[in-house]
Amino acid sequence: MRTRLVLGLVLALLLTACGSDDRPDAGRVTLRFQSLAWQEESVAANKELVAEWNAAHPDVRVEYVQGSWDSVHDQLLTSFEGGEAPDIIHDASDDLADFAYGGYLADLTDLLPRRLKSDVPARSWETTTFGDGVYGVPFLQEPRVLIANARRLKESGVRIPTPEHPWTWAEFRAVTRQLSGDGKFGVAWPLKEPVSATLNLSLSAGGRLFHRGPDGKVTIRFEAGDEIVPSTIHHQVGTDRSASDTTLGSGGSDTLPGFFGGRYAMVPLGFSYRQQIVQQAPKGFDWQVLPAPAGAGGLAQGVSPQTLSIAEDSPHKKEAAAFLDFLLRPENMVRLALGDWMLPTGERALADPALRTTRHDWATGTALAAHLRPAPAQSVRGYPEWKDKVATPAFQEYYSGAIGLDALRKRLEEDGNLVLARYQR
Repeated sequence: MRTRLVLGLVLALLLTACGSDDRPDAGRVTLRFQSLAWQEESVAANKELVAEWNAAHPDVRVEYVQGSWDSVHDQLLTSFEGGEAPDIIHDASDDLADFAYGGYLADLTDLLPRRLKSDVPARSWETTTFGDGVYGVPFLQEPRVLIANARRLKESGVRIPTPEHPWTWAEFRAVTRQLSGDGKFGVAWPLKEPVSATLNLSLSAGGRLFHRGPDGKVTIRFEAGDEIVPSTIHHQVGTDRSASDTTLGSGGSDTLPGFFGGRYAMVPLGFSYRQQIVQQAPKGFDWQVLPAPAGAGGLAQGVSPQTLSIAEDSPHKKEAAAFLDFLLRPENMVRLALGDWMLPTGERALADPALRTTRHDWATGTALAAHLRPAPAQSVRGYPEWKDKVATPAFQEYYSGAIGLDALRKRLEEDGNLVLARYQR
């Protein structure tokens, strides 16, 4: 009898244990957030916000996963196909098209709160809209600007451009001639990856390059507005000798030692490069941010904002969307922008006084925000192949003087349209 009683008690305890789960993580949702933040301040801001979310939401825990811009496309493709993609994905808008059309990303149209939808302007949402769906939240962006040696410009007597009165492309070319001589150059173009820089700046001259027909198909036409920016660079390097030919294959950071040393008066760089300049410039070096030149399109410039998306395979899309809403509240978007030295897309965040200060020329950047437009190739299927196989080598040869403008046009149009046609059958 006693033995049966003991066995009964043991069985009851086992059943009770099976019927309830007292583990600390029982019922908890865990979201994997892959961030591409890499600058120390940016990584810190992201991790701090994740920690704040976790402290306030014990039932929905976010796990921070560090990714890399250098390998993100291939890494995401592998994780999507293997069913192991992170729930929340940090990327750039010009990398989303194939993932969106391939069904790997969730349509956020009905997942995002009205506050966030209304705070980000329509032109920014265009960068993550593919077909009838929205596949990412654009949250950080940066214009390409001219970082200039302020002392050298002042001593030369050239007119200093402002967002209200920028240089024209012709004036910019003339200024770089004036600033050149004695082994020094007016400008250094870091064009290791020439395509996005050329196409995005060409919007200011009225260039578009990609044209979508009534049937929805895209063709490439290299027209008058598309010629101005590349021909300016080509002549600065080959005719005027006002741009160094040795930097054409360089990345932006590679030009900074020559810039600090007085070899180059200006370098066209992304707005976020200011952080490197603040950290690396010699003591007493006087620099300033100038707007990129303007043309028929004014200060218009193409951008591919940083984005946050949700994987289609995520079983916790509503929770992931709630985290995005938290991460991109205006005050948090400001923190992310300051950490990355970039501009937020949200209008309330952009109005924050911290981003309107003259310190480090934040105000110059925010003055350009209204002129930023979706990059011309934003939604073009086949763009990565066209860029790698056709456009990059063609622009590199043109800028180095190996081919002329007619050959550039032929390569971009004829070879390029053959590539795009395969994606539009």
